[in-house]
Amino acid sequence: MATTTTPFTWAITIITVLAVQSCVGEKSCTIWSSVENVNNVKNLVQRGSNLTVYCTFTCKGRCRSMWENGTKHTHKNLNSSTLYLNVMNATTSTYSCRCYDNCRPHRSYYDPCGIDIHTAFSPDIPNNIKCNQFVTRSEVREVVCTWNRGKDTFLNTSNNLWVRTISGNHTNEPKSYESPSNGSSASFKVHSSVHGISVWVHAHNILGSKLSTVYNFTITNIVMPSPPVLASAECSSRGCEIKVEQAQRTQYLEMQYRITNQQTWKTFSNSMSPLRVQSVSSLEPITQYDFRARTRFSTGLWSQWSKSKTNTTQEEAPKELDVWYCKASNESSSVTVHWKRVDASNTSISGYTVRVHNPDTGHYTDKYLPYPASHHSVESCVSCEVTVFSNNSKGQSPPAKISTLYKNTGEPPQGVHVIVNNSSVDIFWRQPEMTALHTGYLVEWYLADQKRKELQWVRLGKDNNHVVITDLKKSECYDGAVYVFYEGSVGRTTFMDLSTSDSVPTGGPPVKVDQVTATVTWSEIPRDQREGCISNYTIYIRNMDHNKDLPPYHIPSSEMIYTLKDLAPGSYIVQMTGWNAKGEGPRGTDDVINIIQQERQITPVTVIVAILIIMVLLCMICALRKRFCRILGCCMPVTVPDPANSKWARECSTEKGKLNLLLQLSTSSASEEEEEDELSTVEVEELQVESSSSSSTDVSSVLVLPQDRLSPVTEPAEVKQYLHTSYIKSYSHESDSSDYTHNSQDTTVGYVSSHRSGIEEEQNEEDDEEDGMDVTGFFPSDNPFLGSVVCGGKLTLDGVKINCSDFLHNA
Repeated sequence: MATTTTPFTWAITIITVLAVQSCVGEKSCTIWSSVENVNNVKNLVQRGSNLTVYCTFTCKGRCRSMWENGTKHTHKNLNSSTLYLNVMNATTSTYSCRCYDNCRPHRSYYDPCGIDIHTAFSPDIPNNIKCNQFVTRSEVREVVCTWNRGKDTFLNTSNNLWVRTISGNHTNEPKSYESPSNGSSASFKVHSSVHGISVWVHAHNILGSKLSTVYNFTITNIVMPSPPVLASAECSSRGCEIKVEQAQRTQYLEMQYRITNQQTWKTFSNSMSPLRVQSVSSLEPITQYDFRARTRFSTGLWSQWSKSKTNTTQEEAPKELDVWYCKASNESSSVTVHWKRVDASNTSISGYTVRVHNPDTGHYTDKYLPYPASHHSVESCVSCEVTVFSNNSKGQSPPAKISTLYKNTGEPPQGVHVIVNNSSVDIFWRQPEMTALHTGYLVEWYLADQKRKELQWVRLGKDNNHVVITDLKKSECYDGAVYVFYEGSVGRTTFMDLSTSDSVPTGGPPVKVDQVTATVTWSEIPRDQREGCISNYTIYIRNMDHNKDLPPYHIPSSEMIYTLKDLAPGSYIVQMTGWNAKGEGPRGTDDVINIIQQERQITPVTVIVAILIIMVLLCMICALRKRFCRILGCCMPVTVPDPANSKWARECSTEKGKLNLLLQLSTSSASEEEEEDELSTVEVEELQVESSSSSSTDVSSVLVLPQDRLSPVTEPAEVKQYLHTSYIKSYSHESDSSDYTHNSQDTTVGYVSSHRSGIEEEQNEEDDEEDGMDVTGFFPSDNPFLGSVVCGGKLTLDGVKINCSDFLHNA
């Protein structure tokens, strides 16, 4: 069923819409201030004054507020419908009042009200009025006056210049010359007959007006020539010539220059009779300069500055370089020659030439290095000389020569003292005692491990003993030296570990442990983490099995390897830290080592060493045995048989005269033929000696061998005596004076010795050496038991009595 709209429904709708629109468009408040109108200008007040803003609300809303420049302010209630806000030190601002329904700001049902408050200043008193008269060719001259109008008023302020001229004795009526709006200058014209003027300024706006004091000027004192014109500026490498043109002939000219884009000007000419061309010197090559000028009459004021003229100085041949060198090492013959690069802003250096001259051979070697090279390695010799040139478009610099090998025979600087500050290093030293001989000093410094790349130095005169180094890199480690130069020699004192660091290392060295040898190796802490000079390292070891830390090891910074000793079997964590002057840094990366119990193994080296020790001990025992045997021989009990019962004694008694004894030289292991060849016969001559009991025979040369080695069929022959002794020792199975009887009859041994001449003794000793028979061990030549033996008749014990005096003498 369709619905129909009745006229009544339309009427209700229209009335509702109109009511809503009427409610929404209704002003919720009225706003005003305590400021009075000034010259029909509303809401204008002196800036910095105090005022009050009022707001009366007509809306039914519960929430009302007051705002300044969009910021809500705390207000006060004047009555139930009016609020007010006190404003202190007012500035230009906008104030508004708002009313909200049910305190919901986002649903404002009433329009706000607002007001703009304008603030401004009345003008300050104008001051510092200056007037200048510009000279022209006509009789009417222009005068320009300027003044200081003070602070900004924030209003349109008019400034009028009032002028009263004086011609002769006549004073004219003042005239006003208006300055542009908010201006501070005005100009006017005067006749050439005017010699004085009086001026003042009147400033005014709607808030007030001010009048300056009167300033009086004499025309001749304010006359100013027109500014000069700089026609040209011709420049060389170190100077420029500027051409000046002037509209009037003046008596003074002032010229100034500056490097382009710098603020400070330098005056280089102030002439009483200015020339058309002005010259300036002591400029830097390849540098852009600005020039300007001004002039003045004999009286009056300086003209305004001319427009600047700009030009660039030319390039010049480079200067002599500052050259120094360093050796690769004490053993190396290579040296690295360094030179200080020329500032590229003042020259266009294309490269450097390094020339090595050997005067011994007359040979020259040139090496060209393009810019920006600063060092080059060369092979040096005792008398070699290195010359370095720099090159540019103007030519070559003067030669900078240096000897590659200074003689380090001069007295070094004494008492070198280094003081490290936060950003610099002070170095002091004492001058040598022979101060008249030294020619100057040089102080060098370089990164501790980058001498060949980062070498820096400064040269000082002979009277200096102090230098301040300021260009050290932060947290880097430097070494250096102080040199003193003499004629043909140099003295040097080094210093180490310079650093401007203010913190401990930020990292530790990474470690690596060899599992077999327990050797710890590490690399240096990265340069950006050292924070200065590393003085030493610390190795930390933790037993993982017992969770226990072992005592740390402190290692000098020069070491990069260390072997751990006396570690019990187990697992260990190894870490390291680095130290500098400020303290210890953090631990670096770790490594794990496992110590395993191993059985001792006999190595070939151990066997060889043991054998050598045993051989040395045996030799020592043998030597000591012989010595003890000789010393203790007389103390040993020896059974001395009766020689009268020996077989030899019986044969000697039955056969008078000569007795042949066979000498067997071979050993028991030799063959029979060799035994026969080695048999010798000793001829014994028997001499009769009177005795109380019976006659005896003196055996002069007898050598007896064991009985079992004698052959009864051997013919007597001429024999050599291999050993001479002074006693006879006999073992017999039968003896007249002994009760002891042996069972064997064939084992009797007789020993015969006699005194021989010196010649025969030497011959016998030589024969002993030739035959290879060592009988000295069995028959010692210095045995104390050796004595003279008498053969003949019947031998008794008295005949072989032993005298121990020789033994004691030999011992």
